Amino acid sequence: MGLRLKFNLVILFTYMIGICSVGYFGNQILLTNTKQEVLQNARILMDSALAIRDYTVNEIRPLINKAKHTTFIPQTVPAYAAHANFKRLRVKHKDYSYKEATINPTNPESRAADWEREIIDHFRENKDAKEFFGTHIASTTNLPFLYLSKPIKITNPKCLACHSTPKIAPQTLIDKYGNNNGFGWKLNSIVGAQIISVPMALAQARADVAFKSFMIMITIVFFVIWILMNLLLHFIIIKPVRHISDTANKISTGSIEHAKDIDITGNDEIASLAHSFNRMQRSLTNAVRMLDQG
Repeated sequence: MGLRLKFNLVILFTYMIGICSVGYFGNQILLTNTKQEVLQNARILMDSALAIRDYTVNEIRPLINKAKHTTFIPQTVPAYAAHANFKRLRVKHKDYSYKEATINPTNPESRAADWEREIIDHFRENKDAKEFFGTHIASTTNLPFLYLSKPIKITNPKCLACHSTPKIAPQTLIDKYGNNNGFGWKLNSIVGAQIISVPMALAQARADVAFKSFMIMITIVFFVIWILMNLLLHFIIIKPVRHISDTANKISTGSIEHAKDIDITGNDEIASLAHSFNRMQRSLTNAVRMLDQG
């Protein structure tokens, strides 16, 4: 096995280890960054929903109350306002969704699905938790999405006017939703969760493209380095050593007088070997001449 082959096998083995390590850790970093990017988008959307809720509570509802309306107006409900705003957003962003999932909702559309119930149970078991996120596979598209959730906790006693018992709830609310849902809520209890769902497919696709581009660039860099190192190996080591070997063969076959000094300049180990070989060659030549003269 020649020196060049041994060298290339070592380089190839090193490259395989390096490319696998870089690929693995690089992919993990990209996946983490992708998740953080999607999570940040979800937080922005959640803050938008919370802003709409606050606006409804602090700006719209006081105006309605001041006008002394006695009928139930859905537009004064923070959850209704947040959902209505998100419906407009979904006109252009259909894969995004917002839901105030509730175990016992007034509006049946807000009833929590099984996976949403698990989120609500998490908040009930961890009462100090302010936020919870994870990934889920959409049943309709079979694509992954990231969800960000916050607990819905009854902290305002005024909410119980519509959610404690049907007797004290506005008649117009009963007429719209019936008297079987959305009652029995208690102060300081967690009744549901606000859940923002953001698709991960687009972010993952961008991450995949970035990963492939990164690996292609790494491969190109390795290929260029491999060519340069082979050129250096040839001109700095293999060619001089081959020259020394050819000269040594001539001397060993009795052609010492026709052997010429090896012309290798520099201060490296190969040049030092060439200088030593030249001195040995001259010494042998002189010794042979002295023997011939004797």
